[in-house]
Amino acid sequence: MNLARPALAASVPSPFQALIDGLQEAVWLVDAATHCVVAVNKMSQALLGLPSDQLLGCAIDSLATTPEDALFWMDAAAGGRDGLHTDTMIRHADGRMMWVARRVTHVPQAQGQGLWLIAMQDLTAQRQHDEERETLLAELRATLESTADGILVTDLAGRMRSFNQRFAALWGIPEDLLNERNDEAVQAWMRRSVIDGPAYAMRLASVQESPLLQTSDNIRLIDGRVLERVSLPQWSRGRPIGRVFSFRDLSEKLAANQRIEELSHTDMLSGLPNRRALAERLDYAQAMARRETSPFGLLNVDLDRFKQINDTLGHSYGDRVLKEVALRLKESLREVDTVARLGGDEFALLIHQADARGAEHAARRVQEAMSRPFCFDTLSFTVTCSIGIALFPGDGNSAEELLASAERAMHWVKESGRSAFRFHQPRKDVDLLSRMRLDHAMRQALQEHEFRLHYQPQVALGTGEVIGAEALIRWRDPLRGEVPPSEFIPVAEESGFIVAIGNWVLQQAVQQAAQWRRQGLRIPVAVNVSALQFQQAQFVETVAQALRAADLSPSLLELELTESILLRDAEEALLRLQGLAELGVCMSIDDFGTGYSSLGYLKRFPIQRLKIDKSFVRGLPGDASDAGIVNAIIQMGRALNLKVIAEGVESEAQREFLQRCGCHEYQGYLFAPALEGRAFEERVMRQNKAQVRLLRGGA
Repeated sequence: MNLARPALAASVPSPFQALIDGLQEAVWLVDAATHCVVAVNKMSQALLGLPSDQLLGCAIDSLATTPEDALFWMDAAAGGRDGLHTDTMIRHADGRMMWVARRVTHVPQAQGQGLWLIAMQDLTAQRQHDEERETLLAELRATLESTADGILVTDLAGRMRSFNQRFAALWGIPEDLLNERNDEAVQAWMRRSVIDGPAYAMRLASVQESPLLQTSDNIRLIDGRVLERVSLPQWSRGRPIGRVFSFRDLSEKLAANQRIEELSHTDMLSGLPNRRALAERLDYAQAMARRETSPFGLLNVDLDRFKQINDTLGHSYGDRVLKEVALRLKESLREVDTVARLGGDEFALLIHQADARGAEHAARRVQEAMSRPFCFDTLSFTVTCSIGIALFPGDGNSAEELLASAERAMHWVKESGRSAFRFHQPRKDVDLLSRMRLDHAMRQALQEHEFRLHYQPQVALGTGEVIGAEALIRWRDPLRGEVPPSEFIPVAEESGFIVAIGNWVLQQAVQQAAQWRRQGLRIPVAVNVSALQFQQAQFVETVAQALRAADLSPSLLELELTESILLRDAEEALLRLQGLAELGVCMSIDDFGTGYSSLGYLKRFPIQRLKIDKSFVRGLPGDASDAGIVNAIIQMGRALNLKVIAEGVESEAQREFLQRCGCHEYQGYLFAPALEGRAFEERVMRQNKAQVRLLRGGA
């Protein structure tokens, strides 16, 4: 704790000291003229963990540093005499922050401006208790909401005490009716919803008249559904205090069991659902998706050159392969998803509540599962697959359309060389013409020097120092204006022009880093590498030539690779990475967590950094799922001695969360967007000067 001592504090009459020593609160007396502490009691010393000689004479603004305190003491310096009574935080001598209840009161004196009396009570235990209670209540509420049953809790008089949303959904009770907490209106709604209202009311009355009774019965609703109602007494300290009702829709359970048990919906060889069962589940998934406005994905998986297995090894081995494939596909998906066999060596995967990214993750998991060798008896061989992906509702509004779209996408993979996946893309003449024009414009733009690079600062979380820059391409077309990378990069990847663009970015970024080095700025520059660019046979030599041409140390260049690059051909990728490592180039995994991550390649490959994708940072710190994923990535990276950098940091709360978790670095709009080279230099120099001033002030 840095305690400023501007001047020797005025002495305090001994009666005041005796008075505050007798108080049970921590008390400071502050001279109203100098705002310096002139007296403290023993409770204050115990609260802060500091002896009185380290507190006396300190300026109050070095002890109370919140914005609220700053405004209060500014007002007091201007002559204000209004007191202050709030909860605030102060720092203990050991560095931890403590919650206190703080009262500031002006004590007038006959001579001078008087004194300020600051009394504090430690609220740390109370705050901890409150947080534990809130956490417990939140867990109870989450448990109540996570159950698939509708839950209603009443007191002994039948008045509603609590319920979950599933209860309201099962009975179709309007939200405003529940918010009013009108028990009679809710009970009347429930009586009107059942076929035999009077009988329902009589059974409910008999249950409420017997506090210890446990019951279970079925209720038939007017809309045809059947609800199972289970009633149990609620106990507290050995006596009943109310009743818990649980409601379950039996009609859905019976329908689900019937679908599972029907042999006509099952493939006899693999035990998977067949085409008919898949069509029904697709219809159900579409209904759910329309109601919840959530997409889902359909994957068509076809084995590559399966006919060779049947022709070479016989159909018995072919059947064994199909069974093993079915097992691997099921293991690669979630329990809520569906794997079906369409016939022959063709399978389909229904991925619930999945957008394009979720469907891509599923496809990568399937590829990973299929990459393991098949071992039967003394034989060991590899079976690859081609995957076509269709998304609802964009690629079809019916089961037939979705199946056809996924199958067309799969055939495009077959035609392009097999052993990959592809999304369904409607081939319209207008789309093809537009992409042809954009491809031509890109090639012209490279010749006419219309591309440029911006650089986004990368900042150390611990010190705030700029430790690197990510090079990001920008394009201003004379006719189109600014063309976002998300629009032209996919076209460049499809046409293969991404290799030329990637080489240009590499050369420009290396030259910029060399120029900064000559100016005294040692700033490593990170460059994104596309899959096609990385697969070029001369890629390592291309990097080496760019470094030699600019006379740049390899340690000032970082290559950002995606997980798909490393997993596509692991052995070939390892050879290239080893070549780059021998050059001395730093390498990182970009958008980590969005693909199918494997600890195996993290340990094998010479990777120095992991970059957390901004999609996980966006929900921090409030989204528990994103927080858990980010923390897991950080801890994994630290365990493997890898630097971890988070991208897309836009708020101070996100930065603080990442720092608490142990993240090393970050980049994003919180510090600065991607900047033109000169603007980047100015920002770094300004930041460095600020850091120097901060260090001198702290010293």
